[in-house]
Amino acid sequence: MADLNLSEQEIVRRNKLEKYKELGLDPFGSAYMQKDKSSDIKKKYEGYSHEELEEMNVPCQVAGRIMFIRKMGKASFFSIQDREGKIQVYIRKDVVGDSQYDLFKMADIGDIVGIKGSVMKTQTGEITIKCEEYTHLVKALRPLPEKFHGLTDVEERYRRRYVDLIMNEEAKRVAIQRPRIIRAMQEYFDSKGFIEVETPVLQNIQGGASARPFITHHNALDADFYLRIATELHLKRLLVGGLERVYEIGRIFRNEGMDKTHNPEFTTVELYEAYGDLSSMMDLNEGVIRFAANKVIGKEQFKNPFNPEGDLIDISKPFRRVTMCELIKEKTGVDFKENHYTLEEAKALAKEHNVPLEPHFTVGHIINAFFEEFCESSLIQPTFLMGHPIEISPLTKKDPEDPRFVQRFELFIGGHEFSNAYTELNDPIDQRERFEEQMKEKELGNDEANGMDVDFVESLEYGMPPAGGIGIGVDRLVIFLTESTTIRDVILFPQMKTR
Repeated sequence: MADLNLSEQEIVRRNKLEKYKELGLDPFGSAYMQKDKSSDIKKKYEGYSHEELEEMNVPCQVAGRIMFIRKMGKASFFSIQDREGKIQVYIRKDVVGDSQYDLFKMADIGDIVGIKGSVMKTQTGEITIKCEEYTHLVKALRPLPEKFHGLTDVEERYRRRYVDLIMNEEAKRVAIQRPRIIRAMQEYFDSKGFIEVETPVLQNIQGGASARPFITHHNALDADFYLRIATELHLKRLLVGGLERVYEIGRIFRNEGMDKTHNPEFTTVELYEAYGDLSSMMDLNEGVIRFAANKVIGKEQFKNPFNPEGDLIDISKPFRRVTMCELIKEKTGVDFKENHYTLEEAKALAKEHNVPLEPHFTVGHIINAFFEEFCESSLIQPTFLMGHPIEISPLTKKDPEDPRFVQRFELFIGGHEFSNAYTELNDPIDQRERFEEQMKEKELGNDEANGMDVDFVESLEYGMPPAGGIGIGVDRLVIFLTESTTIRDVILFPQMKTR
């Protein structure tokens, strides 16, 4: 069965397939009753002595992947790994019989097997299964790598996540904790009277955020559609319809760069509360993070995922609240709040402080550019950033005291944005004007500007209640709570460059 493309190990393993068939066994197995989990067995019987377990004769039946083998003469040790972890198995020829022991001797690391037996403790104190019945389930045709979690293998970890999950306990921990964090978020929102809904992924208008979209073609309608860049506009339509408190946890698609905190396909939760505002969104945001942290992880202090050697981040205290202009004044001395700079004056200040500009920039864009240049990276402990310029917030209510700014906050942790919230714009006339301004920006070359959504404006004309709304980056929250370091660690199958 030689093949130039196969390694020696792969050839040896393939040659064994016929031997299994000669024994009347399917080398790729069938269903098996997995009655027990490795972790349950170890936790339950750790406190018993060797003699006590011998007397108790506790039966068990497990299944998993062979991760270690020490073959000896008529008795051997090996370990198997299931979803919960590893457990040692002791197998004796005089207990399982000649045929089963010979079958075991054909096993390779990576094979999947079933073990029926009893719980014992070795002389070194390790909880072990004494095998009484050995069942071959699946032959692994490829050997597992000896090491698969070093820096040199980082790309392969993401490309072959299935191997990463076998070899790397940390990867498995994060994979299991992520859905539990999402369930905790759902539990928290549901307890506050919110309804989870689903809205379209395919949309005929680019809207709800500022981002470059993916474009696809709908053959039946013979029209181009966008993969959604946000769920906002459909969720607000549901407020108009009277659902009052809604949220959606779903995939978002943005045709942009990839780095440690960005993947083109990612997950957010967007939530809208009729009769709420910015203050109620802050309460919800703090509440859901603490609830998920305590429920799933069991603590309120975490490593900074973007600087693991830095100070711990503490979510137990009330989050700081500060405006963008206050921070810029702290860092540069420039006061955009008190001084109503003209566009030319603002451009001159940007040039003086080496802040890069783009052709479509207004004073509001320049304020945001100052914040990104001088302030963003300093927001390590949880901080609600408020007072955004109206130009970068086309769907947000104006600040009644200063219409240059809007009622919005972003939550920053570790110098990165985790959440974005508004007191929602529900004035259809103002909304139409904002869309028109966005269209002008698009004409000036801003590919991320919103399109004109006439149906959404019409929905507002029926009357949308005053509302608060928030979007939370689920992937970044999982990075933080699991103390991972990159978005690729918390997305099971991140986008990768083709080799």
